[in-house]
Amino acid sequence: RLRPKNFDELVGQEHVMGEDGVLRKVLQRGRVFSCILYGPPGSGKSSIAELIRRSVDAEFFSLSGASHGVAELKQVISRAEELKKYGRQTVLFIDEIHRLNKSQQDHLLSRVEDGSIVLVGATTENPSFEIIPPLLSRCRVIFLKPLSKENLIQILKRALVVDERLSKMNISVGEEVLQFIADISRGDARFALNTLEIALEMAETKNMNSVDLDLVKSSSGYKSETYRKTADEHYDFASAFIKSLRGSDPDAALYYMVRMIEAGEDPKFIARRMIVLASEDIGLADPMALLLAVSAFSAVEYVGLPECVLNLAEAAVYLSAAPKSNSIYKAVQRAKGVVERSRGVQVPLFLRNPATNFMKDAGYGQGYEYPHDFGGFVKKTYMPEELRNVTIYAPGDTGKESLVKKRLSQLWGNLKSYETKKQ
Repeated sequence: RLRPKNFDELVGQEHVMGEDGVLRKVLQRGRVFSCILYGPPGSGKSSIAELIRRSVDAEFFSLSGASHGVAELKQVISRAEELKKYGRQTVLFIDEIHRLNKSQQDHLLSRVEDGSIVLVGATTENPSFEIIPPLLSRCRVIFLKPLSKENLIQILKRALVVDERLSKMNISVGEEVLQFIADISRGDARFALNTLEIALEMAETKNMNSVDLDLVKSSSGYKSETYRKTADEHYDFASAFIKSLRGSDPDAALYYMVRMIEAGEDPKFIARRMIVLASEDIGLADPMALLLAVSAFSAVEYVGLPECVLNLAEAAVYLSAAPKSNSIYKAVQRAKGVVERSRGVQVPLFLRNPATNFMKDAGYGQGYEYPHDFGGFVKKTYMPEELRNVTIYAPGDTGKESLVKKRLSQLWGNLKSYETKKQ
């Protein structure tokens, strides 16, 4: 009901649709290029599509990736091919384009390639994950930002004046209420407008002259979640959490952790990420880190929400404060590289298990010295002969790993070098 009819009525996205915005300049010439409008819910994707429809001298078709299938897509393509014969351009807007399967996207690709269709897609999901590369390469990705608080308040005020139904209710909505709705909407204009409309309808039902904060909270099902668990935000916050732990910042780690939990993130997911980090970024610099992370996972299973947040917080603070070393991670990467280069190398005979007399006669196990018979250590490399000079694990000097380095250096002396290697 409040879709913009011209550029000036569109609120937000000035970098795209402002006076100097690239898309606006193209549309003002009556043209448009194939593009993907990528942004969070309620950021104006459908509104921009409406302005494209109004601005371009072309046949405009609109489909939904969620509710339309191959049959509808084929109908549009057939019509576009017919129009092309008469020099008429076709613009196809597909909302939730990420919902199209690969086959549907392949079918669309050839028509975008030959110019039968100018494609305008809208998605909340990362296009590089959801759109097939050949189709994505033929579209310009236009990044839309969450609307600012000021943008949302402007939209809400306009709705109270312009919307046919809301403007006739004669129910006042104070600045404080508008500010609150804008706050809890987190850049989503659709959410903000729905919240305002529901609150006004409830106020009308209760014969109230104004909308107050309590009414908005009760009518919107408000809770203090601080991010929506979409695919991108899920990984964005998980990434921020892990980087905060790695960066030894317990304040940031706790902040991102609580935001994830309050948004409905599975606490087991958080615990699993800490288990991985304990080995990847701390390792033998503090071996207790892995034990504590695993214990936190067990605590989540035993205790559950909300109390398990304390267990997760304890682990997060410990991992943040722990000395850091990625030597285990780097050793695994080196091992993979060595394995890739030496797949034909055989296990030395002395390390093979002589399970049969034939194997014994073939030399299996001959020359193996049981370390416990020699004080617990035999100064003899166990690597294949071709790799005898290869060192995979390079201990660091941080925390308790310095003791590991000292111990290995004492054992192996000049036979192995345990100086820290460059990656």
